[in-house]
Amino acid sequence: MSLSEKAQRYAQLVAFGTLAVLAGCQIKPLYSDGPSGKPAKALASIEISEAGDRVEQEVRNALIFLTSGGAGEPKNAQYKLALSVTSSIKGVLYDQNTNDDNTDTAGAGRVVVSADYNLTRADTGETVRSGNRTSVALVDFPEQEFAKVRASRDGEKRAAKELAEIIRADLAAALGR
Repeated sequence: MSLSEKAQRYAQLVAFGTLAVLAGCQIKPLYSDGPSGKPAKALASIEISEAGDRVEQEVRNALIFLTSGGAGEPKNAQYKLALSVTSSIKGVLYDQNTNDDNTDTAGAGRVVVSADYNLTRADTGETVRSGNRTSVALVDFPEQEFAKVRASRDGEKRAAKELAEIIRADLAAALGR
């Protein structure tokens, strides 16, 4: 056997080995219906608990939209999601003006929205996934009071939407297993 024949034989063995290794790989999108349709269909069959306040309602509405693809709440839910959301607004930068009443005025802040959630099977009550997630939105506080209120609400809305996306990814990963 000549040197070129040995090199050709070696190249064939390497190519065959590479193909054998790649044949074992599977790549599938996390949110696709796939052959079984499990993650996407299971997400669409999640019933989400009622909200207690405005921020929790923002998270709930975003989750309903994200899990159902805009179709709304399911009629026959296979899963139940107990959701508890809290939010807080904190000033992080202070203007150290020397004014008459000697108070500090927040110039920027952050909105922190946290959620505890528990996903259970509707028929057995078995916990599928539970967790705690947090989202932070940065806000600027202008001098006007109404503008401060609007900035805070806009920050809560942004943080709530981001939190819903994080929770949806958690649920999709849990249901995709």
